[in-house]
Amino acid sequence: MTFETALSFFIAMLIFSITPGPGVFAIISRALVSGSKSCIGLTLGMIISDVLYLLLACFGLTTIADNWATLFNVIRYLGAAYLVFLGWKLINSRLDPEDLETGDANVKSAFFSGIVQGFLISASNPKVILFYISFLPSFMDLTSLSYSDITLVSVMASLALFIGVMGVALGAARLSKLVKTPKAYRTLNFGSGSIMIAVGSYLALNP
Repeated sequence: MTFETALSFFIAMLIFSITPGPGVFAIISRALVSGSKSCIGLTLGMIISDVLYLLLACFGLTTIADNWATLFNVIRYLGAAYLVFLGWKLINSRLDPEDLETGDANVKSAFFSGIVQGFLISASNPKVILFYISFLPSFMDLTSLSYSDITLVSVMASLALFIGVMGVALGAARLSKLVKTPKAYRTLNFGSGSIMIAVGSYLALNP
């Protein structure tokens, strides 16, 4: 793999990571309510899913998608249902400003559940699947990559995704600091929860 190809791939993955979609909206919702630190697990879950799709693309994701369509649908519905549940839970929560000041324990306890959530969101996102099936093969011949190239591509993809997604999270978290009153926090919860429900519904209704 040439330096130009590697750099172009990194930039493409960075742009892909911040393109509006279920994952980005979920990150924004989480960051607005709980801060950027709470998005680390969510981001790692997305990265794990994306790298898995990247590896599958190197070994014929199109064939796998054709033969395992039912499994992909099950993952999509699980991700959609989980997002709707989290949105409903967020709308019915009673988060106040004081809760965010002492939220370190909550961040730690939600880390692993965030990984699961992020994995389901990314794995069930049609945009992610189409990206690795359609775009990457036209961008580079994934089937001809050596094992060292595949390792390099996976590391670069992970880094680009982490920078892009956490950049979105940091931006949303800074905006949330403008919210000062309990009423505003409740409005924020309702708005963020509604976004997550809408994203979950989109995943379920758009195969």
